[in-house]
Amino acid sequence: MTYDVVITTDRTMMSNHHGKEFLGFVATGPPIGMPENLWMMICAPKIRVDDSGRPVEAPYGLRKIEAVLRDAGFNAAIIDPDHLYKYVDSMKVILIGHHDYFAYGPPSSEWWSLTGLEPVNRRSFIRLMNSEPMRKAKEKGARIIVGGPAAWQWLYELEFMDKWGVDTVVDGEGEKVTVELVEKALRGEPLPKYVYVGVDNVPGVNEIPVIKGASVNGLVEIMRGCPRGCKFCSVTLRPLRFMPLEKILSEVEVNIKSGVKGVILHSEDVLLYQADGVKPRPDPIIRLHEEVLKKIGERRHLAWAHVSLAALKYAEENYKLISRLMNEYVLNDYRRFLGVEVGIETGSPSLARKIMVGKSTPYPVEEWQEIVVDSFRIMHENKIIPAATVILGFPEETSEDVVKTIELIEKLKPYRSIIVPMFFVPMGVLKKNKWFMREHLKPEHVEALKVMYEHSIYWSEDIMKFYMSSPLYLPVKAVLKYFIWYVKRKVNKYIGVLEEMVKK
Repeated sequence: MTYDVVITTDRTMMSNHHGKEFLGFVATGPPIGMPENLWMMICAPKIRVDDSGRPVEAPYGLRKIEAVLRDAGFNAAIIDPDHLYKYVDSMKVILIGHHDYFAYGPPSSEWWSLTGLEPVNRRSFIRLMNSEPMRKAKEKGARIIVGGPAAWQWLYELEFMDKWGVDTVVDGEGEKVTVELVEKALRGEPLPKYVYVGVDNVPGVNEIPVIKGASVNGLVEIMRGCPRGCKFCSVTLRPLRFMPLEKILSEVEVNIKSGVKGVILHSEDVLLYQADGVKPRPDPIIRLHEEVLKKIGERRHLAWAHVSLAALKYAEENYKLISRLMNEYVLNDYRRFLGVEVGIETGSPSLARKIMVGKSTPYPVEEWQEIVVDSFRIMHENKIIPAATVILGFPEETSEDVVKTIELIEKLKPYRSIIVPMFFVPMGVLKKNKWFMREHLKPEHVEALKVMYEHSIYWSEDIMKFYMSSPLYLPVKAVLKYFIWYVKRKVNKYIGVLEEMVKK
């Protein structure tokens, strides 16, 4: 089998991370204390492929582009990076997507700044682009089109664009523009260097196809966009669209038929599916979970990609929706917890008013700390394990704002969670600002890093008991235990270095 159009990405993306989505974040750091191949084994093991080199699971965004092209009649397929050599003579167009091409996004840029070492995801992507199959394909005239959530990073790497012969960067949702670009590429016509997909050109629900093959760890999109308007987030620039339940269930079925062991419901705020503004409505949420869980059966995992803390608090306080979902639908002998990513971002209500006033609604932003604490308590009581982000270095952030964040993290110690510090990256409405870097650290920032590290280490071993209970995970679990031991040993020393640095 040959393909005119090949869709691919590097190994840090083309992996199911041992079926544990959170492990993928390990690829955003440099390989500390172990060889890079062992680091990659932890966070990005090779994916299972068929005889043609097509992965059984692939990144969701690539699956959408594959579906659009196949629906339009193109001979296109996603190919694992290790199998590109099979198509050097046939592929005329290469499409590449990524969440963090050059490690400029969070948290990659933070680890890079703190350690001075290139993160693994950047190294891995550069290896892909310098690989012999990519070089030979370009020599034979293949056109290269790149896109995905990190498309903006190419504007900082124009030399790499020239070096690798990248023809077009697509910045934004690609379903409507990709077909025309590929048609032009196949005809040998000139391609635009940069395509920005604004709000007027995003695909409607009917223009977003159902995926043809399984997505990594069964990720299925239930809505696009977010109504909260946080200034640091690019997702808020997209209009809100709800996927019909029938389309969601079709994609769940695609994943189950491919043997994926679970489903991740993807949205910037799962509890706002078919919501009344920012107020969750219980009926559509319950029906969504009823139907999805009916499809996947009792032995497969379920996770939420993201949820807002305000929506979670509102749903439980007004409808007991969280406890009802978990106790009546989600939890059983095989599903003993539910994982989710949440955003704390700051513990300062005054800073929250400046950069994310909509994140607390329908509650007043002055109650932000209470919202966070109440939501973490609700999740802890209902066996929901959050991976939470906190962003340091926002524009206009003061030392008092950081102290408020430290106070909030200390209040969260009783609740099972991982809290990940991130340095501010200029995105969304704030994209004209500058990156927050190691040299910008104040004593309060170092203390905040220390408090978050201590919190996450405190809970990490407890979470592993839930997260990797199967004997199949014993080898990875052993490596992770070593990794945690090593982190404990090194971070305390490194925090000391940072403390001395900010005193000068």
